[in-house]
Amino acid sequence: MANFSKSTVPQFSVDVYQNEFLPEGGRDVSAIVTVTSTGGGTSGQRLLGPGGGGTAGVVIMVDCSGSMDYPSTKMRGAREATAAAVDTLRDGTSFAVVAGTHVAKEVYPGNGGLAVADARTRAEAKESLRRLSAGGGTAIGTWLRLADRLLASADLTIRHGILLTDGRNEHESPEELRAALDACAGRFTCDARGVGTDWEVKEVTGIASALLGTADIVADPSALAADFTAMMEHAMDKGVADVALRLWTPVGVEISFVKQVAPTVEDLTVRRTEAGPRAGDYPTGSWGDESRDYHVSVRVPQAAIGQEMLAARVSLIAPDPAGGDPRPLSQGLVRAVWTDDLAMSTSINPQVAHYTGQAELADVIQQGLDARKSGDHDGATAKLGRAVQLAAASGNADTAKLLSKVVDVVDAATGTVRLKAKVAEADEMTLETRSTKTVRVKR
Repeated sequence: MANFSKSTVPQFSVDVYQNEFLPEGGRDVSAIVTVTSTGGGTSGQRLLGPGGGGTAGVVIMVDCSGSMDYPSTKMRGAREATAAAVDTLRDGTSFAVVAGTHVAKEVYPGNGGLAVADARTRAEAKESLRRLSAGGGTAIGTWLRLADRLLASADLTIRHGILLTDGRNEHESPEELRAALDACAGRFTCDARGVGTDWEVKEVTGIASALLGTADIVADPSALAADFTAMMEHAMDKGVADVALRLWTPVGVEISFVKQVAPTVEDLTVRRTEAGPRAGDYPTGSWGDESRDYHVSVRVPQAAIGQEMLAARVSLIAPDPAGGDPRPLSQGLVRAVWTDDLAMSTSINPQVAHYTGQAELADVIQQGLDARKSGDHDGATAKLGRAVQLAAASGNADTAKLLSKVVDVVDAATGTVRLKAKVAEADEMTLETRSTKTVRVKR
């Protein structure tokens, strides 16, 4: 492990966990890369960015479509939640509030830009929430594009959005939403929430995935204020933005995949941008004081027993505020060594095994729920049974609890389950929304 950070910026470390030993003819190398950031959390209006300074900007996008009045507790909960989020803003943070329907409208400050949080602007923003009322359709892409314009109006280190919706994106095409997400990706991160049970899980999770944020369900509108407070606190803790995981591989090495595997599963493989000969960058978004795990899998050329090679070099890269080349923050090495020792070459690294299971857990939950919705009860039973087995084996108690609301567990160890005859819609949506959340491996 090498660390290139200075004491004036957040410290990043990279640890690599793998079994580097391959049998004769072996080519596939897997490693879990743990990235830890310390000193990146913030405690005031000045944030620590790669260059030692900068500010944060947050745009809160509130669904104000007609369905938010049915029941009226959703609109009331949204106002209270937005007020709670505004109260959580630290002094000096730039912010705005947007009302989203089939069009996007500025609610506060309303001048085409951002306000700077202090006692006066927080009070003004909360007063402006009285103007939030339900009526109209839903076109989330327009909300995101307005948020992008507002965040681009100021010189910011951290750019973040919080988005709340209660319904399906019915007033623009899926292609229009995808185009908006493509336009906003890499420009700001965004947490997305669905309130109630009339929204589409894949839309909300797709927004969060594209913009490197979190997604969740808030089935009861009365819980929105606490959730918004927690989201804003998390956003305020971010101290360094636009960090990339750079993967360099020698000639002849093929990249199989790059995935974030903790705290959630997120496949980053197709998000690679080229960064010079045999190097590519994978976006990781903004960081505070936290640790995340990534699964890197590569295929190396065959080699003889006794040979060894560098299979990949993993670095954390941050932009240079002066506009120069990105600067390395830390790096780790992935190795390959060929051996005729069967015990060494067949041993599976515990971290790799754990997160391979967690990725499969997320997949089989989605497949099981899709099968259930399509009426394939046998397929749903098999997939959700496997999910119960994986959750039990890995100690993922939260997911196991969610699964127990969709299936009756006969034997968790063998994955023997029965589909419940009746499942609350909120329980099924919660399982689907949170299916990618993982539990950290015990080291």
